[in-house]
Amino acid sequence: MSPSPPAGPRTLVAGIGNVFLGDDGFGVETARRLAGRRLPGHVEVVDTGVRGVHLAYQLLDGYDTLVLVDATARGGAPGTLYVIEHQDGDGDGDRDGPAPGAPVLDGHRMTPDTVLALLGTLCAGTGGEPPRRVLVVGCEPASVEERMGLSAPVADAVPRAVRLIEELLLDAEPAGSAPRAAAGGIPT
Repeated sequence: MSPSPPAGPRTLVAGIGNVFLGDDGFGVETARRLAGRRLPGHVEVVDTGVRGVHLAYQLLDGYDTLVLVDATARGGAPGTLYVIEHQDGDGDGDRDGPAPGAPVLDGHRMTPDTVLALLGTLCAGTGGEPPRRVLVVGCEPASVEERMGLSAPVADAVPRAVRLIEELLLDAEPAGSAPRAAAGGIPT
């Protein structure tokens, strides 16, 4: 007998990144801080780190919403936060899986797009459903060189990111930002 499906929609917040590469640890640190906060019962926070393959398999458990938290270089000033809503077919490697002849997946260098592509392949093979909504909360890094610890601007962005994610989880528009576009990012 299989377990009963969860009552109501579930949300997974996943901090991703490598703590040994400076600001790439932004997602991990933000998830750590967020996990210590009081959150709605349908929200689960995980520190995925560099375990993108594990994240893709965890998503097969059935989540309505996925919030990925990661260092995201988009050309802004270090510490700038972005909210990016992922859309199928928006040119970022949609969920149909890797292209024929694509390189073998490196489980320690999986970007959010790669995780979602793998999830698409897994869902196709298992009949599972990917999350209905996928958001990326990104932070512009100052440095992703080999070292421990976040740069000052990125460390300063972590509490702002926690508040932003809490607002997103309440499905509220983040204070002081313009309405989000369907695809793309908005600096906050």
